[in-house]
Amino acid sequence: MAAPKSLLVYVLGLFVTVALLPPSSAKLSADFYEKSCPQALETIRSVVEKAIDTEKRMGASLLRLHFHDCFVNGCDGSILLDDTANFTGEKTALPNANSVRGFDVVDEIKSAVNEKCKGNVVSCADILAVAARDSVNILGGKSYEVLVGRRDAKTASLNAANNNLPPPFFNFSQLLSNFQSHGLDIKDLVVLSGGHTLGLARCTTFRTHIYNETNIKSAFAASMQKICLLTGGDGNTAPLDPTKAKFDNQYFKALLGLKGLLHSDQELFKSDGSESDNLVTHYSNNPKDFDVDFGVSMIKMGNMKVLTGSDGEIRLNCRKVNQ
Repeated sequence: MAAPKSLLVYVLGLFVTVALLPPSSAKLSADFYEKSCPQALETIRSVVEKAIDTEKRMGASLLRLHFHDCFVNGCDGSILLDDTANFTGEKTALPNANSVRGFDVVDEIKSAVNEKCKGNVVSCADILAVAARDSVNILGGKSYEVLVGRRDAKTASLNAANNNLPPPFFNFSQLLSNFQSHGLDIKDLVVLSGGHTLGLARCTTFRTHIYNETNIKSAFAASMQKICLLTGGDGNTAPLDPTKAKFDNQYFKALLGLKGLLHSDQELFKSDGSESDNLVTHYSNNPKDFDVDFGVSMIKMGNMKVLTGSDGEIRLNCRKVNQ
C-alpha cells in the first residue's frame, strides 16, 4: 500500500532538515586528535611538567585558568584573549586582574603542539582543559579522561567575567545559585571548590574573613593576620590549604577545623548538618572518593557551552583571533 503523499512530504522534509543541521552539533570525545595529531596530548603534558617543575604554583594557575574560562560563556578559551579595539577582554575583570596567570605557559604549549602537529590543529580551549587535568595529576591527583574537540571563541566579555565568576565573599546560597546557573549542582560545588587544595590567595580576597568574621579558628586568623595586615600588602599571598602544591583532601580537613582561608570556602562547612557539611566531611575522610569525583565534575564543567564543529575557530595565537 502506497504511503499518503502528505506523509512522504513530511518525511522528505524531516530528512532535509536533519541533513542541514550544522556540524557544530558534534560532540567532544577523548580521541578527537587521534588521527589529526596523535601526539597532541602528550606534547601538552610535557610542557606542563616542565612548567610545574620550574614553579610548583603553576599547576594551580593552569587549573584556575580552565575554571575561569568555563564559567564565562563556556569553555571556549575566551579568557586568553587580549583586549582589542572591538572588545575588552576578561583578563582585567575584577576576579581576574592581578590574579589569573599562566598565559606564557599556554603560549609555550600552543607553539609546541603547532610544531608537533605540523599545523594549527589543537584549540586553545582544549589546551586549557588538558593542562588543568595534567596539573592535577602531576601534583598528586588522579588522572581522568579529558574530552576534547572544543573550538575557540572569537570574542571575550569583561562584563560576563565580572558577572559570572563567583567572588570570595559569596555566601553559600549565592555560591550554589551561581553553580546551578551553569548546570552544576551542590556536589559539583563542593568537589570543584576542592581545587583550592592547590595554590595561593591574595590578601584582598581574605582580609575581611580573617579580621571581621567569627566562622574561623582564632589562632588561624591570627596567623593569617601576620601575612595580611589590616591595611597595605594587598598583594601578599597565603596558601589556600596546608599543602599548597599537593593535590589532596587537606582542603576539606581545613574546613572542618574552621581554617578555610576564603569566606566562600568556609561557607561550605558551617556545622549545621547540611548536605554541604556532609559532603565536606565525607571527602575529608575519603580522599579516593574526592579524587574520582573531582574528575567527574571537571569533565562535566569542561562540557559547558563548548563550541564545536564549524562554530568559533582554532586560534593560531591564543591571545588573539585569527585574521
